[in-house]
Amino acid sequence: MRMDPEGKRPRTARRQAAGAGDNSSNQGYLDGQLLIAMPVMGDPRFERSVIYLCAHSSEGAMGIIVNRPAGSIDFPELLVQLDIIKKADQITLPENAESMKVLKGGPVETGRGFVLHSSDFFIKDATLQIDEGICLTATVDILKAIAKGAGPKHAILALGYAGWAPGQLETEIQENGWLHCSADPDLIFGRDVEEKYLRALRKIGIDPGMLSNEAGHA
Repeated sequence: MRMDPEGKRPRTARRQAAGAGDNSSNQGYLDGQLLIAMPVMGDPRFERSVIYLCAHSSEGAMGIIVNRPAGSIDFPELLVQLDIIKKADQITLPENAESMKVLKGGPVETGRGFVLHSSDFFIKDATLQIDEGICLTATVDILKAIAKGAGPKHAILALGYAGWAPGQLETEIQENGWLHCSADPDLIFGRDVEEKYLRALRKIGIDPGMLSNEAGHA
């Protein structure tokens, strides 16, 4: 896994966010919201996924899947692999670092790490503030801070991200591929990763048992 060089904001999010601004409220853009996959989508890469949209504008969209564990990948072991800590220091890591979730953030650049985190941590020119409470940082400095106990209160590490070309996400939403709702920090950072999809549906008043693969347009 690699992180961006020190002091460098995530490339994709930086480029797209430049056109996003306050678009969420007045142009129908959804940055800062959650996408919830519908069964009709038919793409196994996003089946039952909940995605936090980091950027959405006329240039496209970029988001992080927040409910797909990255298998057996362990955050303390990643810190060792990146030479942030020595193997012997794993047992002295702060609780936040020991319990931090490593997720499959999406099918694009799966060897690259992105940290979604609460806004109580910020690195100038490296952290992208998405909304009032959520930020994105992809530099190794945030991992060093977490290892020292000086990082954000809430954080997840995602490997890769989900990306959409201009107009692609809008088309998928029109075809009933996605539902969307306001962001919920507990859905983003909660430890019950496997339950997030069902909780997201219930948050917007949908009984998962009523969903059908044959769903049509409303």
